[in-house]
Amino acid sequence: MIAVVFFLIFGIRLISLSISIKNEKRLIAEGARQYGEKNSKLLSVAHVVYYFAALGESYVRGAQFDAVSGAGTALLVFALGMLFYVIHALGSVWTVKLYIHPQHKMNRNWLFRHVRHPNYFLNILPELIGVGLLCHAWGVMAVGLPIYAAILAVRIRHENEAMRHLW
Repeated sequence: MIAVVFFLIFGIRLISLSISIKNEKRLIAEGARQYGEKNSKLLSVAHVVYYFAALGESYVRGAQFDAVSGAGTALLVFALGMLFYVIHALGSVWTVKLYIHPQHKMNRNWLFRHVRHPNYFLNILPELIGVGLLCHAWGVMAVGLPIYAAILAVRIRHENEAMRHLW
């Protein structure tokens, strides 16, 4: 059951990636500038490695779907709900990479007014914790979350710098 939930969530993330790629192509065509390119690549690799390391740890541990896995699944459902809310709210400027369109406008949506970087704090971090709980991947969470958080902190700094002129 863990693998079924895992691959369902991973498949949904691939759908979000296809949305990102479509938006990225249009943004580039319209003259958007990418910031933090190396960091974006590192985040993508870290995300995939984290996912599959958690699944691997689940297999090695012989983990079974239980209440902890259920809590992880619930957290994943929340995280994916937030992801698609953010995608909807940002519309055609949402990508997994950091692009700033020449006519970029700050989003004044209620969520963006109350939560700074909601995609990171209400989607990505809960998603990673959810995957860890789903898979009973305590080692991956202990090592992977701090590493991912450090890479994400750099991304947030890049994003703040890239958007400073819009505040």
